[in-house]
Amino acid sequence: MAHPKRRQSTTRRDKRRTHYKIEAPQIAVDKATGESHLYHRAYWLDNKMYYRGKVVMERNQDEEVE
Repeated sequence: MAHPKRRQSTTRRDKRRTHYKIEAPQIAVDKATGESHLYHRAYWLDNKMYYRGKVVMERNQDEEVE
């Protein structure tokens, strides 16, 4: 099994890792409701689930209690 002959310094290691950056998620604004949400995700607003500007599902008050 291959392994390094000498230990790599922390500076060299950190130089290599400079390209590993966290990216902020892209936020979309729905034209129909004006609500911000992640792309390709459904979201709740006023007990209704929206996806691509359309109501997909409604939440009843009875379901919240359970």
